[in-house]
Amino acid sequence: MKRTLLALATTLAVLASADIAAKDATAEAARIHEGALVLDTHLDTPANLRRPGWSIADDHRHEGELSQVDLPRMKAGGLDGGFWVIYTAQGARDDAGKRAARDHGLERLVSIREMLAAHASDMELALTPADAERIASAGRRVSFISMENAAPLASDPSLLEVYHRLGLRMLGITHVRNNEFGDSSTDPAGAEWNGLSPAGRALVEQANRLGIVLDASHASDAVFDQLLELSRAPIVLSHTSADAVYGHPRNIGDARIRQLAAKGGVIHVNAYGGYLVDIPKVPEREAALEALSEKFGPEERLPASRVTAYLSERRAIEARYPVKRATFDDYMSHLLHIIRVAGVDHVGIGADWDGGGGVVGMEDVTALPRITEALLAAGYSEGDVRKIWGGNLLRVLRQVQDASDASAP
Repeated sequence: MKRTLLALATTLAVLASADIAAKDATAEAARIHEGALVLDTHLDTPANLRRPGWSIADDHRHEGELSQVDLPRMKAGGLDGGFWVIYTAQGARDDAGKRAARDHGLERLVSIREMLAAHASDMELALTPADAERIASAGRRVSFISMENAAPLASDPSLLEVYHRLGLRMLGITHVRNNEFGDSSTDPAGAEWNGLSPAGRALVEQANRLGIVLDASHASDAVFDQLLELSRAPIVLSHTSADAVYGHPRNIGDARIRQLAAKGGVIHVNAYGGYLVDIPKVPEREAALEALSEKFGPEERLPASRVTAYLSERRAIEARYPVKRATFDDYMSHLLHIIRVAGVDHVGIGADWDGGGGVVGMEDVTALPRITEALLAAGYSEGDVRKIWGGNLLRVLRQVQDASDASAP
């Protein structure tokens, strides 16, 4: 009996010790996360800015996957800021389509600038790495601006200078289809330009001259290769995952990750489930979701008053036609693999929030401390974590700006 009691006491002591160690590790991770400059390179949240009744200042977690980023949740998750995205879907490439893309891009830029002006005590436009550090130190959210898909420039590439003057500091060449500037990694028609078009090569030169970071996410491997060759400063992948972990045209192979690192670039790891694991399409589900979209209209125009009804019908469809979902462990598999291949100096986070990103266990930005905790558990140091969360990004931005014509005396 005494032996049984002794064994029980020993077991309880071990469990108590393990519990204390776990709490200490969580507290240490929280301290490190709070002390780091936490930046994400791909925030698609501007898609929500024109929704009637929607404000970045309100907590929208009740909207589920419709909204993953707002000021209350940025503060709760320790997200100091990042790049707000001017995203334009690739439409027709005739004159009317180019004008529509031009107008859409400018409208989205205006909406971002309006958001910043309306919440100046909480957010501030950042143009340089020094701006980012100053803004974060003041307790405001660091607000860079990027463009995903250069389609708004197709009618007049010289508009890039206007965008730069108004805050643009990162430029993605393509989205899911080819455009006037280069090939996409996912266009069903295949390569059109075998990389960059002549206009795309000129755009690279212009971006370098202005000090705008070039982003190869969504672009074909040939575009990636040519950006590395042509750019006189490092480039980034703003939201891309590992082909070696899950083979997908949208992901990147290890050899190219090493080439990116050798040129000083950074890959920011995506949390879009369909690029992390194999999620087969269910035709009935896709058809039902398409019908739902036709009924309620585009999500980016959905009024707050209709959110409850929309989500109720959408969740009923998802329950009727369930599919596999990527998890936080899946995300970390990609992140840890990429760190091993590229090295801690060449990796960051670009989770594709409000653009389809988010996984089970990391549904919105309030869960970002989990990444810090997982990195520390994997053996990475506080200094490594600081590099991954923002240090590497700011280093590239500094190099790009230093190499630009604008930096010349």
